[in-house]
Amino acid sequence: MKSFVSPYNFVEGVNIKEDPKNIIVYDTTLRDGEQTPGVCFSPDDKLEIALKIDELGLPQMEAGFPVVSEGERRAIRNIMKASLTTEVLALTRTIKSDIDTALSCDVDGIITFIGTSDLHLNYKLKISREKALSAAVDAVEYAKSHGIFVAFTAEDCTRADLDFVLQLFKQTTEAGADRIHIADTTGSIRPMGMKHLVTQIKNKINNTIGIHCHDDFGLAVANSLAAFEAGARAISTTVNGIGERAGNASLEEVVMNLRLLYGIEMPFKYEVLYELSRLVEKYTLMPVPNNKAIVGDNVFAHESGIHVSAVRQEPLTYEPYMPEFVGQKRRFILGKHCGMSCIEAKLEELNLKVPPNEKETLIIKVKEMAETGAKVGDREFKNMVQEILSKG
Repeated sequence: MKSFVSPYNFVEGVNIKEDPKNIIVYDTTLRDGEQTPGVCFSPDDKLEIALKIDELGLPQMEAGFPVVSEGERRAIRNIMKASLTTEVLALTRTIKSDIDTALSCDVDGIITFIGTSDLHLNYKLKISREKALSAAVDAVEYAKSHGIFVAFTAEDCTRADLDFVLQLFKQTTEAGADRIHIADTTGSIRPMGMKHLVTQIKNKINNTIGIHCHDDFGLAVANSLAAFEAGARAISTTVNGIGERAGNASLEEVVMNLRLLYGIEMPFKYEVLYELSRLVEKYTLMPVPNNKAIVGDNVFAHESGIHVSAVRQEPLTYEPYMPEFVGQKRRFILGKHCGMSCIEAKLEELNLKVPPNEKETLIIKVKEMAETGAKVGDREFKNMVQEILSKG
């Protein structure tokens, strides 16, 4: 892929040549993403999104929380019937009946969780640390006895006592957990703090570490990558970064960071990212911001005359990679800042021609219209051209 990243883009302590098979990006759009206020996927919506996630090539997806409703269970069963390549997981509390409900959906595995901070233990669960530990171990042992993949999540882990977290992870690992997850449930940790936390756990627990970050402080992707740098090898994401409150770590941002800034060549069809983003936008009714990284409509849009002139010569002057790689297209936008190169690019794009001496007239007309606050779209530009040609 044609791309250019900074020559200073090295990461101390991270082996960027690591086998991609050791790294799991698992998506939770259909579970945590659906917990976005006002969002509710129908079973058909979930299946269509799951098929597109499978087309992208993610190794795992979290399809839902089966105990929530019969509709949720039906949606998960429909996804399982689709025989996806992507492994399908379901969320459960550390409760036997939750696990049984997930098992009835024939999922490939579960992610079972319990609150671990004193805030959660005292005010939400109203149980002791000892009871929480016992419930976590029992849940993992019970689920593993059914021969499925089991990940254990320490909810609100970044606000919990580290010694207790280590005890939880040690005993759930011994009980058979295939992976342990740190949940930054309220997005309340900084990247350096996340590195420290993951390092402490990695040094003491012999298991794969997963990370699930929320974006309350705008740090979900940064914290996920900090965890990766410290040794976490499973990253939870959602399409467009949707999720409870401020959302979760954005799938498209995480996978493109791994691919281009960390050099991890994972077997994904990156060109599916834009389609997947718009599919989730359609079913959530949550517009993707134009300036959203990777999939926003402005990411490969250029208006400034200086930029357009350079990009027409060599796109990498103002783009870090080619738009087609993520299913996007380059666009030249007419506006106040455009110059001759932008006018020529737009004429070429629309297969229009004007006398060379009239191009300056077009520039003036475009700038004047833009400065009134009006949008200068293709239709308006064609009308300008037609007006000039009619006078000629």
